[in-house]
Amino acid sequence: MSRKDFSLKTKDENEIVEAIRTAEKSTSGEIRVHLEKSSGSQDIFERAMEVFHQLKMDNTKEENGVLIYVAMEDRNFVIYGDKGINDKVEDDFWESTKDVILNHFKKGNFKQGLVDGILMAGEQLKRHFPWQEDDENELSDQISKG
Repeated sequence: MSRKDFSLKTKDENEIVEAIRTAEKSTSGEIRVHLEKSSGSQDIFERAMEVFHQLKMDNTKEENGVLIYVAMEDRNFVIYGDKGINDKVEDDFWESTKDVILNHFKKGNFKQGLVDGILMAGEQLKRHFPWQEDDENELSDQISKG
């Protein structure tokens, strides 16, 4: 993949944010996307966990936050789910979501990979954490960057 494949235009970012809003409409779960150039010398999973905590995603009422962390120059990503969601989804769920994203990324479809991954995560969240009348959006839907 060329470096330009891992970049987003404002229009693409807006579509990703809209996918997050769509995915969260029918669930109390929270989905965030975090982009940074590189995880540096840190293991990517460890860095994703660190970002998860920095974004206060571990403070949701039902422990059902999902972070899609992307290290763009490393061409790598992690899907990190909080305890509440990991306790309920099938063991291979994150792998199947990761495969969907990866297939798009390999074709240079960076935005579409994120959109499809977000919507897939939203479907699982809806199944296990359906929206309730008193639910509120606990976290920003905007893409965070490091």
